[in-house]
This record gives sequence, structure tokens and C-alpha cells, in this order.
Amino acid sequence: MSPQFAVVTVTYSPGDHLHRFIDTLAHASSEKPQVILADNGSTDGVPEAVAEANAHVRLLRTGANIGYGGAVNRAVAEIDGDVEFVVVANPDIEWGSEAIDRLLDAAQRWPRAGSLGPLIHEPDGSIYPSAREVPGLLGGAGHAVLGTVWAGNPWTRRYRQENEAVSERPVGWLSGSCLLLRRVAFDSVYGFDSRYFMYMEDVDLGDRLGRAGWRNVYVPAAEVTHDKGHAAGRRPELMLPAHHESAYRFQADRHPLWWQAPMRLGLRVGLAVRSRIAVRSALKQRDKTAPEKTRI
Repeated sequence: MSPQFAVVTVTYSPGDHLHRFIDTLAHASSEKPQVILADNGSTDGVPEAVAEANAHVRLLRTGANIGYGGAVNRAVAEIDGDVEFVVVANPDIEWGSEAIDRLLDAAQRWPRAGSLGPLIHEPDGSIYPSAREVPGLLGGAGHAVLGTVWAGNPWTRRYRQENEAVSERPVGWLSGSCLLLRRVAFDSVYGFDSRYFMYMEDVDLGDRLGRAGWRNVYVPAAEVTHDKGHAAGRRPELMLPAHHESAYRFQADRHPLWWQAPMRLGLRVGLAVRSRIAVRSALKQRDKTAPEKTRI
């Protein structure tokens, strides 16, 4: 008997991405799973249309934009407890052939796998480094400060694990854009930490699963394509500060002692400065590429 699974995706005016998500899901598995759209306040009508057109798709309105992890937790709570696995994926994922079946097969090979993630392609076909090392304070700071200006710095190379062989293996954490989660493992760590509005919730989950004795397993035999960043690109003035705030929360939670307070303060100040620089740069770039008629 095949393992039971359900699919959860968080929607926020997903546009045509959601149609492709549902269409390609049909050949990602031999099963036709229940799909829950945890909607955080879409205004484009697409989640409603998709749910109406597909009997196996259910629309769950969260009532507000409660963030990614919080919305996933709400949706998972609606799934029958007998369902062994939950697939959590962004609505801008396009599924490769048998992608979910291959993740499920790997879950049988790795009984202590709490999460399993596929190989993720960028829209241009290149491979996104979705299987990474959990960042420590020094390595995370080195990557944060130098990652955009010196891509080959040792902290970024170690964190992104881009030089590792493309092979099935345990890793520190996996991109939350597409995950197969073993329900008992997810529940054992109380799901995503809903304090993370957006970004780093997948790093946090992977780290907590690892600390609880579970494994995060990269399964490159399963493949998907992710049109990442389409939401963040529209509102960098909101998304980039959220990213930096999440980076601070992750490290602050892991360095809570009183004598580590100067370290936390330095990290907060450094990330705040970097966030302002990143927002200015992103807005300037957006203005350059915007059509002339939309500029003020």
C-alpha cells in the first residue's frame, strides 16, 4: 500500500503560477492527493477559481496574512492524523515527472528522515543550491555580509554547499519551497515556528528536526522547477527587512545567554544596516527595469 500524503501550499495572489502547480502535480505522483490552499489574503481570485475547478483542492482562508510558516501549520492541522506525509510547496513550483513518488520512495529508505527535498531547478534550468549547512553565528555573519559582494567567500561556499556532489544524502536543512515532511517528525517539533513571518523558517525547521534526532535528506532523483522570488521582487521594501529580521531571530534564539547580549546587539545593528542598503539597491534596480510610463 502506498504511503498516504497530502499537499499544502500557501497562496497570496499567486496568479498563473497556481494553475501550473496544480496541472503539473498530476504527473508528480501516481496518487491524486488532497490539496489545501492556505490563503493569506489573495485578491486575484485565482485560489477560489482553482478550488472550484478541482474537487481534490480545498481553499482554507487563514483570515489574514499570517506568514508562511503560520499558514502551513494551520493547513497541516486540518489534515487527518492518519496521513503519514505532508508535501509543503510554494505555489510557484512546477513538478517534474514522478517527483513526489520519488520523495516517498526515499522516505522508505530513510526511516529517520523528518524532511526530504528534491533537486530544484531555476527557470533557466540551472540548479538552485537547496540543500545547505545550518549557519553558525560566524559563518552566517560572513555569508550575510560578504555573500552579495564576494560570492566565492569561504563562508558562503560552505553554507550553500554548491561544490558537494549531487547525490542523495543527509544535509543541515532543505529549502522550504518544496519539502516532503514526515507528519510524526513535523508534529514532534511543533511544526514551523510562526514567529518567522517569511524566510528562515525552513532553516529553523531543519535545525530543530536535526536537534530532535531526525534527518533532512536531499533527494536529487526528484526534480522540480521554482520560479522563486516573484512575490519578494514585487515588494522588496517589505520582503528584504523580513528576511534580515528572520536571520537575526534565528541566531538570537540560539545565542540567548546574558553574556551573548553584545553579540546579539552587533548582529542586529549589522543586519539593519545591510537591510537598508539591500532595499535601496533593490528599489533602484526595480525603477531601472520598470516601464517608463510607470515611473514617477
